[in-house]
Amino acid sequence: MDQGSERDTHPGLGAGDGVSGRIPLAVVVVDRDGDVSHWSTGARRLFGAAKEEAIGRSVLDLLPVSGALPEDDEITPYGAYAAYDGLGPDLESSLDGRLNFPAAGRARLTVSDRDRADVLWWAYPLVGPGNERLLVLAADAERLRRAERDEGIAFERIAPGFALHTDFPGAEELARRLPEILPSMSVDESARIVAQVLELGYPILEFSQNDRVPVTPDWGVARRTERMARRERAAHVAAQGLPVPAELADDEGEDLEYAAVRERFEFLTEVSGRIGTSLDLSRTIVEVSRAVVPRFTDVAGTYLREQVVAGEGFPDGVPDTTTMWHRVALEHTDEPGRWDDVVPVGEAMPFPAHTPFFQCMTTGEPVLVPRISVEMGHAIASQFEKRDIRPLITGRSMLVVPLKARNVVLGFMILLRHPEREMFNDMDRVTGAELAARAGLVLDNARMYTYQESVAETLQDSMLPHIPPRMAGCDIATRYLPGTLLGRVGGDWFDSVKLPGARTALVVGDVMGHGLNSAAMMGQLRTAVQTMAALDLPPAQLLRNLDDLAQRLGDGYLATCLYAVYDPIGSELHLANAGHIPPVLVRAVDGRSELLDLPTGAPIGVGGVAFESLRVRVEPGDRLVMCTDGLVEMRGEDIGVGLATLCESAAHPAASMDDACDTIIRALNTRGGRKDDVALLMARLNGIEPEDVAEWRLALDPAEVRRARAVVCEQLHDWGLARLADPAGLMVSELVTNAVRHSHSRPVQLRLIRGETLLCEVDDDDHTLPTLLGVDPAAETGRGLRVVSTLAREWGTSRTAAGKTVWFELTAPRR
Repeated sequence: MDQGSERDTHPGLGAGDGVSGRIPLAVVVVDRDGDVSHWSTGARRLFGAAKEEAIGRSVLDLLPVSGALPEDDEITPYGAYAAYDGLGPDLESSLDGRLNFPAAGRARLTVSDRDRADVLWWAYPLVGPGNERLLVLAADAERLRRAERDEGIAFERIAPGFALHTDFPGAEELARRLPEILPSMSVDESARIVAQVLELGYPILEFSQNDRVPVTPDWGVARRTERMARRERAAHVAAQGLPVPAELADDEGEDLEYAAVRERFEFLTEVSGRIGTSLDLSRTIVEVSRAVVPRFTDVAGTYLREQVVAGEGFPDGVPDTTTMWHRVALEHTDEPGRWDDVVPVGEAMPFPAHTPFFQCMTTGEPVLVPRISVEMGHAIASQFEKRDIRPLITGRSMLVVPLKARNVVLGFMILLRHPEREMFNDMDRVTGAELAARAGLVLDNARMYTYQESVAETLQDSMLPHIPPRMAGCDIATRYLPGTLLGRVGGDWFDSVKLPGARTALVVGDVMGHGLNSAAMMGQLRTAVQTMAALDLPPAQLLRNLDDLAQRLGDGYLATCLYAVYDPIGSELHLANAGHIPPVLVRAVDGRSELLDLPTGAPIGVGGVAFESLRVRVEPGDRLVMCTDGLVEMRGEDIGVGLATLCESAAHPAASMDDACDTIIRALNTRGGRKDDVALLMARLNGIEPEDVAEWRLALDPAEVRRARAVVCEQLHDWGLARLADPAGLMVSELVTNAVRHSHSRPVQLRLIRGETLLCEVDDDDHTLPTLLGVDPAAETGRGLRVVSTLAREWGTSRTAAGKTVWFELTAPRR
């Protein structure tokens, strides 16, 4: 920490009511070989050696300890760092690695450009796999002597404290290396430690609850040693029957002060362990509020900005008088219900500029009000319409602390003490600031997790299709469960695609891995499957093309895919598998379930692998169950157990498709240990009866158009769909006209299928797909598809092996 020597009104830790002063600190980092690996500008100023000369040299050579300061040294009232035998050797022991615990004291060093350097020093061993072994902070005792003489600073309270402005070259590099030095360190924690210890000069090291590394230095090492020596001398004097001099008497005040400082550190350590136990924002808010009541305060109200509560992005801009603050928690020791009606949790309100709350939120600094006066109580109460808050707050001591993250105020806490309790003081303000810093970090972690979880869920929902519950000849139900341990975004997907001939493609796939990259890959593959399915490619060919696409997208991802085409008229399934778990087929006749024995194939993305397909006969009422491996795989369990459970649960009778899916989920999802996301698709294969299908072959003769219209109208009358005859006849005549005009040699195929809708298909041997174009009012052609587009519920075109199909649907009345 290499800040200048300017005075600062911000009191240092433990400065009490005295005047606060600042001096530069030298920062030295020593590696395991005893050589200097970091030498700050302050070290150059204090010890005389330039950074280029110091790096790589032995620290014992650079900082030769001459011994402790003599007893008659001018600086006598040092308290924690008073001179005593062994202070010099303690520093030397720290430098050469003989001490593995934090130590502090005073020493005299021999330096190159002057006779001596009298210093206060703090040494912190660094534990971990990195090369750095010791962090040493040092201050010039001569500067303190002058400050004592000129400004009256109480030296027994001197300790490294906060600095508002620093110039620390090398902090960024050390931040990158700190995870190697200290165990269980995240990047954020590393940056914070660098800021506190090296840049801000506040020697409190925070680690992820690792007991091997000191959380706070043992400030009592020097003080206790001095007291022991003083007591020994006092006992020696008393044993001779002489009066004990005042300077040898125990200073009970020192014990009390030391106990108070230790209590503050213990409290902060305890709070750190009680907050942030989960990434749930609501739970974290409650933990933060309850951590300070009643030990530190009697009332704790927590307010957060509107964007934080709403789970939106990081709040922009500095808060102002229009910023809405939501009261998200209120803990107190008063009688139950006393605060509930006056300041209910959930209320949102702005704060005027004249309030201490506005000052805290705009400056980002704690605001201490020793006692809330009647006038201030009235000013605060004016914000609460029809509620008198004055009896609750007037006469109490108040501390408002900001909850900050990345220099942005997320919220603040209002802390109140009962009038009969000791008022908040400057030490409480510093403690509250540290408490708020830790709470702000925890809240921001929870906020970011909540925000990212919301984004992930939105992304996942947008990528999963909304499949209609009924397709031609089949009913479909689906389920998606996000991973419980590895994030809410994964690569599992399902889909269904309408195909010519009243067929339906059913797809389930799984991109290996998790996170946004896997989800993006999943989206690309799902879109590709939809596109190729619309081309009516055979299942094996579709997987072959999908594998080629995955190779072009990159070799970083693999995926499994199961693709099935259901023909309800032919009562057949046509399936192909690319490394996926096999589907289950539940027979309607006897309720028996079986895993279909498909050629497994290699996963998508392996490249150069052939895929095979299989045709399976099915009957009306049979059910096909397709899922991803996350449903059947459990850690430490053979996948065969999960597949057996899947077969058993799929065969269980159910009142509906949704109930059947829920039965499977309950059977497989309650065993514990699931870590992957799950996609489940179930299709009941109802089939289409022969009497619901009518087909005609039409010659390539314009006269066939009239015949096509006539047979369609007659068939619809026979089916009881007479009211659809006119629009259907008109559209059939337009499509057959185009087919007859553009066909080459094969007859035109006309088919009607009655189901949930009336489906009409016209096939010809021309591979050119028609397009909907703007029509000139004077033109005699080009209106056919516009008529179809206007009258049909849905319409479309697709290529077939022999040519193309143009189809339309009309909503059929319920039978």
